[in-house]
Amino acid sequence: MTSRGKTLKLTAVSALVVLALTGFSTGRGHGGGSGDGDGGGCSSSGQNHDASGSGGGSHRDDDDDYDGGSGGSGGAGNPEASASPEDATVTLVDCASEETPYATVEVTNTDTVDGTFSVTVVFKDTAGDELVSRTEEVAVPAGGTTPARVPVDDAESVPLIDACDLDSFAPAS
Repeated sequence: MTSRGKTLKLTAVSALVVLALTGFSTGRGHGGGSGDGDGGGCSSSGQNHDASGSGGGSHRDDDDDYDGGSGGSGGAGNPEASASPEDATVTLVDCASEETPYATVEVTNTDTVDGTFSVTVVFKDTAGDELVSRTEEVAVPAGGTTPARVPVDDAESVPLIDACDLDSFAPAS
């Protein structure tokens, strides 16, 4: 074999070893999924390499604008299965009264994944002092708004309620 043939053969073998060690993948958008956060694969303009966190591998074909989110414990191909939703927006519709011993709120989920959110309402008296605080878990579909009732659950406090206070954001639970 000529010197040039040996050099080409050595170069080809070296390239294969490097590709094998770096986790080269010929499939587009099918990296990760092993739960170890290693997306593997080679770079291409059609792949998203923005996914981070444990679980990684949330790649989507031909969608460079896709935000892979925070990873999670899910697998590749379905980033919504492992992503946690952002905080929801909460709006007070009606405070509690003797006729309606609950606060009515609307919970809006602007994220692209369904979520369950912890909504806390603080029921206050005329002096602005806290009488009772209650938390309700509210399931809201992606991009949706769900009305919910947060009960006072304290018969003695109901006639004393003058105002309701709540955070304008509810964390995912």
